[in-house]
Amino acid sequence: MPSDRPDFAMGRSEFVALIAMLFATIAFSTDAMLAALPQITADLAPMTPERVPLILTAFIFGLGLGTFFTGPLSDAYGRKNVVYGGAALYIAGTVLAWASQSLELMLAARVLQGLGAAGPRIVSLAIIRDLFSGREMARIMSFVMMVFVLVPAFAPSMGAVIVSFSNWRGIFVSFIVFSIVSLIWVGMRLPETLAVEDRRPLRLGLLWSAVKEIFSNPVVRLSITVQTLAMSIMFATLMLVQPVFDQVYDRAGSFPLWFGLIALISGASSLMNALLVVRLGMQRIVTLTLGTQIVLSAAMLFFGLGNLPEPFGFGFFLIWEISLFLQAGLVLGNLSALAMEPMGHIAGIAASVIGAVSTVLAALIASPIGLRFEGNLDLLTTSVLALAATGFLLMLRLGRVVNKQSVVRKTST
Repeated sequence: MPSDRPDFAMGRSEFVALIAMLFATIAFSTDAMLAALPQITADLAPMTPERVPLILTAFIFGLGLGTFFTGPLSDAYGRKNVVYGGAALYIAGTVLAWASQSLELMLAARVLQGLGAAGPRIVSLAIIRDLFSGREMARIMSFVMMVFVLVPAFAPSMGAVIVSFSNWRGIFVSFIVFSIVSLIWVGMRLPETLAVEDRRPLRLGLLWSAVKEIFSNPVVRLSITVQTLAMSIMFATLMLVQPVFDQVYDRAGSFPLWFGLIALISGASSLMNALLVVRLGMQRIVTLTLGTQIVLSAAMLFFGLGNLPEPFGFGFFLIWEISLFLQAGLVLGNLSALAMEPMGHIAGIAASVIGAVSTVLAALIASPIGLRFEGNLDLLTTSVLALAATGFLLMLRLGRVVNKQSVVRKTST
């Protein structure tokens, strides 16, 4: 049993599966869309195909905005109520996207979808925190993430199958079905994990004071900035990965299989991080990872490795693409932990603020990159190199700040 509470009848395996499904709403809503982008381009934006990848960042933008409020709302009104409210927004956005006759309406619908998806994303973490603590919480999270990492591996293939039997609108029908199944499961099997007497009133003043405290701390400020840059790399990669497979390497048909392979291999990054973080520390892992990415991206850009004759060019691109996804697994979690470490006294609100700020800013940075794609790798490799180099320099700065704070603490004692 996952909890000592007498009203909790759900076994551990079922609990992990349910939380993983709530988490997977985000991955399914982005990765399954990749297979539908060519059809959406033909139907909604045949004259402006470069704008279609905004469908991905519009969702992420809405997700970031929703993340800012979801944590405090669940503290005030209960976990399940926010899951239900988020699902209602998500389904409304999905219906609007399904009915879209223009790209502009599609983008607005995807923002609404993202706002709704923030509910399952944040509330799932809160539910785990309500029921578990310490090492047991870490175990549950590791099980959830093991299941969650499989979704990006199979979502593009699932999307391709759905599109082949219907059309791109069928993808949105599958999103509705996925959300309804999750809702029914939550409603029937998961009790409310936050008692009424433990709820905290929603006060915008608390949010504003948290924002001021977060950005007045140089370690937290630098961690959020680097996290924003790292997420920008990830979002830009997601926006352009399908166009690159299609227009640069003429592999649109096999793209879902290649993307699944990339996702499966990249899933090892969580295990790598677990093995390395105790010995090296979060800060060093992030710095080394970004430094490695600078070398790899510079080699791709300046030696034109992705433009070599087939199959060598595609092989080098595939290796580089895997490195980008591995980088996300080694960097994003550690940067979140670095940002959260000094904020333990306001952990719930801080998690919402940090997640929202980094996600929204990353979507704003990645969107222009996707819009300027011209059918080659130069834009993506240049952008990744610039973002990784900036992040690396900021991590060196963060190291100096941490060392200075450590000296001050030793002197004061």
